[in-house]
Amino acid sequence: MFSSGPVTAHDNTGVVPMRFVWPYGGRSVFLSGSFTGWTEHIPMSPVEGCPTVFQVVCSLTPGYHQYKFFVDGEWRHDEHQQSVSGNYGVVNTVFLPREPDMVPSIVNPETSGSNMELDDVFLRPEVRLTEADLEVSRHRISAFLSTHTAYELLPESGKVIALDVNLPVKQAFHILYEQGVPVAPLWDFPKGQFVGVLSALDFILILRELGNHGSNLTEEELETHSISAWKEGKLHLNRQIDGDGRAYARRLIHAGPYDYLKDVALKILQNKVSMVPIIHSSSHDGSFPQLLHLASLSGILKCICRHFRHSASSLPVLQQPICTIPLGTWVPKIGESNLRPFAMLRPNASLGDALSLLVQAEVSSIPIVDDNDSLVDIYSRSDITALAKDKAYAQIHLDEISIHQALQLGQDASSPFYNGQRCHMCLGSDPLHKVMERLAIPGVRRILIVEAGTKRVEGIISLSDVFRFLLG
Repeated sequence: MFSSGPVTAHDNTGVVPMRFVWPYGGRSVFLSGSFTGWTEHIPMSPVEGCPTVFQVVCSLTPGYHQYKFFVDGEWRHDEHQQSVSGNYGVVNTVFLPREPDMVPSIVNPETSGSNMELDDVFLRPEVRLTEADLEVSRHRISAFLSTHTAYELLPESGKVIALDVNLPVKQAFHILYEQGVPVAPLWDFPKGQFVGVLSALDFILILRELGNHGSNLTEEELETHSISAWKEGKLHLNRQIDGDGRAYARRLIHAGPYDYLKDVALKILQNKVSMVPIIHSSSHDGSFPQLLHLASLSGILKCICRHFRHSASSLPVLQQPICTIPLGTWVPKIGESNLRPFAMLRPNASLGDALSLLVQAEVSSIPIVDDNDSLVDIYSRSDITALAKDKAYAQIHLDEISIHQALQLGQDASSPFYNGQRCHMCLGSDPLHKVMERLAIPGVRRILIVEAGTKRVEGIISLSDVFRFLLG
């Protein structure tokens, strides 16, 4: 794990190995400082798996040093590290004491499994977020969300897919895959209204249910089930009972274009859904409803980032490294207890295991890791629709196909889900605003926290995690 700026460790030669980190991207990054006489530019290398993070390790003598970064032909300093005005403009500074017990001891490369022996040496920032700063940030974000409406989420142009509730499940399966969408509202023609939503989770439950009643999943079984029949069967499976002991169908969770963004976000969080339809009706009785958009936390977060882009200093919480704030789910350290178990699987685990874990753990994705817990891939609920390709669902056994094989079914350049990057990562030292900007990218619902270099999974942050934290 890296912090921005230098990390130190003493050896027995009188010099101090120090890692300098530039975590803000660039094409070419160099380091220069008082320890080079400001004449030498030391090239910095991008970290494997984190192309926006550059690093270099230098051996320095104890004492006071100044340094700057030369990024894409321009002199830069790290605004989040200690700095002063000097002969070379604003420069970062660091003081290295002579006493070896005042800095972390180096990790022995002979006992460490990594050839980057400083990976585990990490200095957490001294500046901590105060409760007052957190409350100020939350108040300003809440005020913004309470004065802006869902109308601002509507794109200038685009399409929204809706499905007839009487369509066969098989046909709906293929439509969602071909259109590249994981969720679609359901329209009931006789009632003249939207009555629900079909999501990737429905397909997971359908395939698991069919798998429990036969040796494989047949196309004929999916053909005989309409969406409405599945929803009725799901109602009894879930045993949703009202106060009088009668089963009931959960009403459609939706919002209007003039509902406040905060109310829309709370609907998504409280009902544990990924999206809510934005529906508008010009008549008082609600007839002739128009489906305008599918609102998501990603779209609302994009509005927050856009609004505060030029006034980020008014939100102190945005500058905090994510490792210093109670955000997301982290892999527990040795001796620590964690109320929320962290779900991970190996690539050779079965698809059936992955689907069961998605349902039982109530998570939207599972990191796929190797024997060292280094990130290999990620399996998400929406990946289930890849089984519609070439009718793969009719030819597989859930317990006989591995996650790796299942992911390969949908990972080609012609897939509607292909976007060149499946796993979105960050470091524990990254500031919150950087994580928020990535989560605001359409289609991104979670960020994996990894150790730089090894890509060992350390945690995961979802859109819902961010909103629960920001809204308190």
